[in-house]
Amino acid sequence: MIIFKSINKLNKEVNFKANIGFVPTMGALHKGHISLINSSQKKCKKTLVSIFINPSQFNKTKDLKKYPKNLHKDIKILKKLKVDYLLLPKINEIYKSKKNMKINLIKKDKVLCAKYRHGHFEGVLAVINQFLINIKPKFMFLGEKDYQQIILIKKFIKKKFKTKIVECKTVRLNNLVPYSSRNFHLTRNDINNASFVSKCIYKLYLSIKKNFSNRFNIYIVKKIIKSKKIKTDYFEIRNKKNLSKNFNRKNFKIFIAYYLNGIRLIDNF
Repeated sequence: MIIFKSINKLNKEVNFKANIGFVPTMGALHKGHISLINSSQKKCKKTLVSIFINPSQFNKTKDLKKYPKNLHKDIKILKKLKVDYLLLPKINEIYKSKKNMKINLIKKDKVLCAKYRHGHFEGVLAVINQFLINIKPKFMFLGEKDYQQIILIKKFIKKKFKTKIVECKTVRLNNLVPYSSRNFHLTRNDINNASFVSKCIYKLYLSIKKNFSNRFNIYIVKKIIKSKKIKTDYFEIRNKKNLSKNFNRKNFKIFIAYYLNGIRLIDNF
C-alpha cells in the first residue's frame, strides 16, 4: 500500500483514468468500512481510501475532539486488506480554495439530519467537492447507513462530475445495530438500547411492507422508544428516492436520529 499525504503527489503518481474506486472515510475503521473497501476491490482494478476528519461537518468542537482516532490501527487494517492507496490529506490542502468550500443546501433539502445538524452536510459536500475536483475517481463507494448523505451527494455531483456512486448495504451486528465509529464510545448497556431501537424500526418496516396502513404505528413505536428515556431528534418515514413526505409502500424508508449517553446515533430501514 502506498501512502500519500498530499493530493498533488497522489495525482502525479496515480493514473485516475484507470478503473479506480474511492472510499472516503474519517478513520476509526470498522466492518462497515471494510465492506465498502471489499466492494471497491471487486468492482475496480485499484482502490483508494482516504482518511480525513473534516472539522466543518461537526456542529460542536467537543464532538470533533471526541471523534475516535486510531491511525496506526487503521493503517494496519488497510494493509491487511491489500488496499492500493491511502490518502491522508492535510486540512490546509483541502481548505485551500474558499470558493470550492462554499456549499449551500436548498430549503427542501434541510430535513432529517440537515435540520438538526446545521452546516453538517454543507461540510460533507464541500470536502467531497474538493476530492472529486482533484482526484476524479471512476467510482465512489458509500454506505447506506448514511442514507441522507448519499442522496445529497448524488444530487450534488450529478451534473458536475462523472464519478459514479456505488451504494453499499448497511453492515450490522447480530443484534441489528449498524456498525459506526461512534459505537466505540458506547457502553454495553448503550449497545443493548441501540439494539432495541434498531429492532423496533425493523419490525415497523416489515409491518408496513406487509400492510401499508401500519405506517401509522410509528406513533406507537415513538412512545415505546420514549418510554426507554431515549431522546430522539427525529423519527420519520420518508420517500427513499428524494426524502419527501410523499411516499408509498414501494418507496418508503424509516429514519431515526437519537442519543445514548450523549452520543448521537442514526439508523434507517
